[in-house]
This record gives sequence, structure tokens and C-alpha cells, in this order.
Amino acid sequence: MDTRLDTRHPAGHRARPPLRGRGHECRELQNLIAAVRTGASRSLVLRGEAGIGKTALLDHVVAQAEGFRTTYVAGVESDMELAFAGLHQLCAPLLTHLDELPDPQRDALTVAFGQGAGATPDRFLVGLAVLSLMAAASTGGPLLCVIDDAQWLDQVSVQTLAFVARRLLAEPIAMVFAARDTGAEALSGLPELAVPGLSDGEARDLLDSVVVGRLDDRVRDRIIAETRGNPLALLDLPHNHVGTELPGSAATPGSRPLARRLEQSYARRIKALPPQTQLLLLAAAAEPVGDAAVLIRAAAQLGIAVDMLTPAEAAGVIELGTRVRFRHPLVRSAAYQAADLADRRTVHRALAEATDSATDPDRRAWHAANAATGPDDAVAAELEASAARAQARGGVAAAAAFLERAAALTSDPALRGARALAAAQAKRDAAAPAEAQELLSTAELGRLSELQQAQAARLRAQMEFTRRRGGDTGARPLDETASQLLTAAASFEQLDGYVSREAYLEALAAAMFAGRLGDPGAVPRIAAAASAALDRLPESARPVDALLRGIVARITGGVSAGAAPLRLAMDLMQEQARNNDHRVARWMVPAFPIMQETAALELWDETVVHHLASVVVRRARDAGALEALPQVLAYRAGAHLLAGELSSAATLLEEAASITAATNNYTPVRYQTLTLAAWRGEPADAEAVIEAAIADANARGEGRVLGAADYAFAVLYNGLGRYQEACSAARRACEYEDLGVHSWVLAELVEAADHCGDTALAVSALERLQERTADTGTDWGLGTLAGAQALVADDDHAEALFEESIDRLARTRVAVHLARAHLRYGEWLRRALRRNDAREQLTLASGMFTRFGAAAFAERTRRELIATGEKARRQPVTSGAQLTAQESQIARLAGDGLTNQEIGAQLFISTHTVDWHLRKVFVKLGITSRRQLRSASWAS
Repeated sequence: MDTRLDTRHPAGHRARPPLRGRGHECRELQNLIAAVRTGASRSLVLRGEAGIGKTALLDHVVAQAEGFRTTYVAGVESDMELAFAGLHQLCAPLLTHLDELPDPQRDALTVAFGQGAGATPDRFLVGLAVLSLMAAASTGGPLLCVIDDAQWLDQVSVQTLAFVARRLLAEPIAMVFAARDTGAEALSGLPELAVPGLSDGEARDLLDSVVVGRLDDRVRDRIIAETRGNPLALLDLPHNHVGTELPGSAATPGSRPLARRLEQSYARRIKALPPQTQLLLLAAAAEPVGDAAVLIRAAAQLGIAVDMLTPAEAAGVIELGTRVRFRHPLVRSAAYQAADLADRRTVHRALAEATDSATDPDRRAWHAANAATGPDDAVAAELEASAARAQARGGVAAAAAFLERAAALTSDPALRGARALAAAQAKRDAAAPAEAQELLSTAELGRLSELQQAQAARLRAQMEFTRRRGGDTGARPLDETASQLLTAAASFEQLDGYVSREAYLEALAAAMFAGRLGDPGAVPRIAAAASAALDRLPESARPVDALLRGIVARITGGVSAGAAPLRLAMDLMQEQARNNDHRVARWMVPAFPIMQETAALELWDETVVHHLASVVVRRARDAGALEALPQVLAYRAGAHLLAGELSSAATLLEEAASITAATNNYTPVRYQTLTLAAWRGEPADAEAVIEAAIADANARGEGRVLGAADYAFAVLYNGLGRYQEACSAARRACEYEDLGVHSWVLAELVEAADHCGDTALAVSALERLQERTADTGTDWGLGTLAGAQALVADDDHAEALFEESIDRLARTRVAVHLARAHLRYGEWLRRALRRNDAREQLTLASGMFTRFGAAAFAERTRRELIATGEKARRQPVTSGAQLTAQESQIARLAGDGLTNQEIGAQLFISTHTVDWHLRKVFVKLGITSRRQLRSASWAS
């Protein structure tokens, strides 16, 4: 990494005359700086090919930022990954503000930077710490962060900086990146400015300004054509061509990529230097940090006087100072790539000897690895130790790179397989699935133990599951992945009972996700296998065991068989939650939340849904676990939906989406998004959301979404009074047993069929619903059943059932269904010509639906009120809509008594941003204090 850091200019960057042909780009950068001067935040990625002038534009933005505090880092091309190295160098001048951070953030940052000991920090908690650090540094004046050659920063640094750039909002901070057209994918989605080549006229003027003497017109035209307006090529290619290459009017532009031709031209210039100079240049190119002291010691190891770099300086390819800097990254690449393998090994050996093993053991191990001519167990052990250090700091990508190299240098087949397996797991965690697959194949060629073979099989299946749910249609179908996980689960039975149960749960989850688009026999087959395994495995009182046993019993034995073990699982989880048990963290593995939610819904127990969803969200927030947080936020959103808090649900789902965007991850459809759209009841919007989900699910083979989508359609169309369509959607949903969804669909089917006059269908659906609710013992389940029974009962019995339904549901949190119970009772009373009683029920329902923001049901209720003779005007559905989703979330947390710092930590934003939002909230709500937030009228 280049560590040019200064409060005004990056050292070595002199102010330059106006940039030729860059008027548009300079204006954009000037506008960016002007916006930040007013207190706004801005980020920008300059994208362009090598030599296009991105660094010159960075110099320009630094020159414009008078009065700014400026910090700078540049990536250096190297195959060595040092976790958080780039981030550390960028933040180094800001660490005087470290004590202003909350303790968890400060601790995470010091561990990541290798300045303290502690548990491995979550990388997104590190991101929040960097955001807080930059915000603190900007309190005394605007801050400019300049990141050059971002494509060569270590992976975790560029991911963290991208996260920070996406979360900036109300701080006077500018982050300006420069990156090649390809690379630094983590920056995707940030504002970009493409840097194109110069126009022919601008290119001609630039070329004429650097060529001494008159240049033949044909030669000029050829150079301009070959360089395509690339400034570096225009400046350097004329000097790199030998005389016989430039004449010749018949010459055509080269077909090789420009960067390749430039690199080869630099290689020719380097080959013209003395051999010892070339070797020192190679050493400089091989040393990724540019440490001049290390280079001097390496020169001594090589027996070459460091003065032999003078010819390279005179040729303009390198600059020597406290840091070694090449004229351009392509020069560094040329110096390294042009050397033969023996010379590379020689200089890496010298660099390893020159690097202090006490202060920089990781860099020393890496050079030693590159110097190795074959397996070297001592170096492999050093690399494994480096991997452990990187892992402890949260540098998964760096750990993976060290482990991969360690495996390659290990002579013992068993140890090589173990290290390759560990590298594969680290590559998977570092979001490099293709490399992880290759390493898995390498591991499986080694002598793996039975446990390692099972771990490899499970890892391969987990990656296939992630790929398929992530939209990769080239991955194995979900039901095939389920079979792989089933095989792995069986393998673990005699090796690790806990992991075996987890793998069985994962296999069931994969088969359940595949649903109707997969093998119809997969779910019962896996459940039967898991049931047999549970009989073989020793009894355990852990939640995962009870949850697996309950899900299996529900699938193989029906509702009554699954009720007791599912209840036990929920009780055990709530006990762990009450005791603040650290094992709650295991609930956030991919299969667990969906199974946990499914179990609670099968029990018709909304209190469990509410409690456990709150616990996992709080744990994910406290841990800074952004990779798990979007999933558990959606889980919590489902609890808000049941309570009629549609605005809160929308807030959580938008937060989940923003975190997903900030982490640059693909996320499959969230089922709660479909349900939210259905309850809001805007037909065009809802239908678009649901149809898009169906198309996505069909492409990925996730049949469970189809059941959820048809449930959403049934709710939507029942609300709109389009009962025939609701009936058709509910019947489609009921064609397959989607646990956690199917029972709800039956309730919609009873209502739709009753309105369509299809009594036989309504009674059939009611009988199936009764099987699933009669023995639940919960007011939600029994209240739902009573409401459905009332629809098909004769007049002598219907009223008592309607009242029972309302009485039971009123004792629960499921306010949306309570409102519908009032609506259905009111409709029945109107048909019975009891208009005053009907108006009472319908007025209650109307107020609830309006407050929820359930537009379709509110309109259906209004029509019923009109039919009773009531003058019912359309009421706007507010549901907190005056505030944006994030404003609503911040207002709620502030109303609960959280400080700005605590709110920022929960929502992964800076305290400045919290304060900025709260000022807007106060204006919108017409209040002046945080106390007033507790009773503000927007709260549902």
C-alpha cells in the first residue's frame, strides 16, 4: 500500500496546471467539494482504464479542497492480502479521535488494526466504527478521503469503505475513489463518473506538447489511433517506440489491449537498464508496501549497492524516498512480469530475510512462500499462523489467501487436505465461491478424516444452497442440495451429534424452500431420515434438537404429533433468550430463523413470534452482524404485520434492503414483503411486487415463494372484494403443504369461497383448518377457527362464533385479524338487517384498517358502512406515512429513550445522521422534545 498521507495534499502530488480535456470531470469534482462545504456527504467512484488520468483527477480534487482535512491511500498490485491494511493507512491520521467512539466500536477497530487483543470483530461493526471515526474527525471541518487504485486494496478494506460510503448522509465528508473499469466490485452502486479517453483534437494537442521537433502527420495519427486518447499512452508511447516503428503510413493500430502494450513498452525500457538495476527494480516491485528500508536491506542480501537504482531513477521509472514509488502501476507490473521465475524467487528470498519476523511476520511468510521452489512445511506452518492472525482480526479474505498458499506448500497429504478444507471454508466466508469449490476439490484429493469428509460435503452443499437462493441458476436445484445436506448429516451422526442435527435441519430447510418446484417426496423422505437419526442420537435438551424433532414430527405425524416438541423448542428458546444465553447466536445460521418462525406459526403463537423475533434482532444488532441482520429484520417485520403495524414492518424491510445494498449482497425475495404489499392493498403496486417474486422464484426453483405469493394474492383480493380471484389464489396455494403458510391460506380460502357461494369448498377448507387449530390452545388459533366457522354456520350459531372470534383475537397481538373479525361480523349483521349493530362493528373495523394503512380492507369496510345507510367518506390511510421509513424507525427508538449514539449503533448510521433525521422528525410532527415522541400521533 502507498501511505502518502497529508492534511493538504498527498505527499509527492504537486498542484498541476488545468487538466487538458477534463473540463466536465473537473466540474463534477468541484461540485462535489462545494456540496461537502455546505455540510452534505458525497461519494464518487472514478472509473477508467489504466493511464486514463484518474490519479490526476484525484490531485485536482485535493487541490480544490482547501481547508479540508485530507487522508489518502493507494492500492498496490500484489497477490498478498493484508487484512485491513488499506483501511488502517487511510484512517491512521484520524486515530486521535479513537477515544470518542463507543467502547464496542473502538475495541473492534483496534483489534482489526492489530493494535489490541480481543474477540474477532464483525467486519460491519468495524465499518460502523470507521463511519463514527470519520464523523468525529469531520466535526472540526470537512474531511476528504481519497482512495486511489481501489481495485488493489485488500478485500476487507474496500468492502468496509464501500459500506461507509453508502451510510454517509449528514456529515461533511467526501470519499473519492479511483478504480479500473473492472475490479473493486464492492463499490458497485455508488455514484460513478466514467473517465473516457481524450478527443482526437485534445489528444493531438497533448501529443504535440511533449514531442520535441516536428512529428510526421501519419505517425501522429497512428499514435492517436493506437492510444484511443489515453493520456499516459500519449505521453509515453512515443518515447517507448523505436525509431523504425514510428514511420510507415501503412501501419494499423495494434490489436493488443492498450494496458498490455504499455506494459510491454515499459518492459523494453527496463530491459535496457543494467542487470543489477533490473534485479533491484524487481525487488521493489515484489515488495507491496513500498518500504525503502526493507528494500535497502534486501539489496544488501542480494549483494547489490542500492545506488544501482540510479539508472532507473534517471529513466523515470521509479522515485526513491521514504517510500519506493513507481512512475505508474503498469511500470511495477512490467518490472515483475518481465522477470524470470528464478529471479523472482531470488528477490522474494532476499525480501523475506530483510523483513523483521517479529514486527511483520505475515509479510515475511508471504515472501518466503514465493521464494519456495517446492513443498516447504516450515513456511506452510508460518502461513497457517498468519492465517490465524488474519482471522482473529476479521480478515477472512486474507486468512483464505494464507491458507491456500499454506496448503500448496504442505508435503503431508493429510495436513494438506486439512489446510485446503480450511482455506475453502474461508474462501466461502470471503464470498469467493469459485475458489472455494476449487480448494474443496483439492481437499478431497487429500487424506481427509471422516469428520473432514463430512465437513467438506456439508460445505459444498451449503455453497450450492447459497448459490441457488442467490439467483445462480447454474447451481444445483434446491432439492438436490437438500439431498447433499442429508448425506452430510448422516455422515456426522457418529462424529458430531450437534452438527448432525444442524445439517438435518438445513436439509429440511432446503427441501422446504424447493417446495412444489422440487421433488415432491423430498420433504417427507428427509423428515423420515431425520426421525430415524433422532432415535439413534442421544437425547438432548438443546433448542436445535427440539426444533428438529418438532418439525420432523409435524411432517411425518401431522399437527398433533408435532405440537408438543415444537412447543418444547419454543420454550427452550425463550428460556435461552430470558437468560441472555450466548448460544442465541447460533439461531442466526441460515436455516434456523425460517425454521424457528415456521414452528411458531404452526403453533399459532404470536407471542413467541414477537418475543423471539425481537431477541434475534437485538442480538444481531448488538453483535453488528449485518450479514444475518437483514434476515432477522424480515422475521421481526412479520411480527409487526400481525400487529397491524405496517409502517414499522415497512421500516424494517427497508432497513434490511439498505443493509443488503450496503453490503453489496444479493438477497432472494423476502416473504414479508409480499404480505406487506397485500395488506397495504394498492392493487397495481401489490400485483407488481408479487408477480416479480413469482418470476424470480420460478427462475431459482424456490417453490415456497409461490405458496407465499398466492397467500398474498388471496389476502389482497379478499381485501379488494375480488373473491373469485382470491379463491383461485388460495386454492393454488393449498395444492402444496408449505409449513407456516398453508394454515393461513385455509382461512383465506374459507372466506373467499363463502363470498363466492361455494359452500362445499368453504366447508372442506374449514375442516382442514380445524385440524390445524383446534388443539393449539392459543387464542390466535382458536379465534381464527371460530371466525371461519361463523362464516359457514347457520344463523342460530353464527353470532356466538363471531363474538368468540373477536373475544379471543382481542386478547392477542394479531390486530389485523381482529379488524377482519369485526368486518366479517359487521357484514353478517348488515345482511341480517341489524344495521345499528353492523355500524358499530364496521366502524371499529374501519378505524383499525385506516390506522394500519390497509387501504383495500378499509375501502371494503367503507362500502359496507354505506350499505347500512352510514355516510362514510374515504379516510386517508396514514400509518405514519408522514415520516420516511428511517425517520419513523429513529423516532421510535428515540421515543423509547435511546440516545443518538445508541440509535446510530443499532441502525449502523452515524450520530450526525441520527441528529439530522430527528430534526426533520420534529419539524414534521410539530414537536420540540424527545419526550413528545412517546405520544406522537404517528405511532401505531
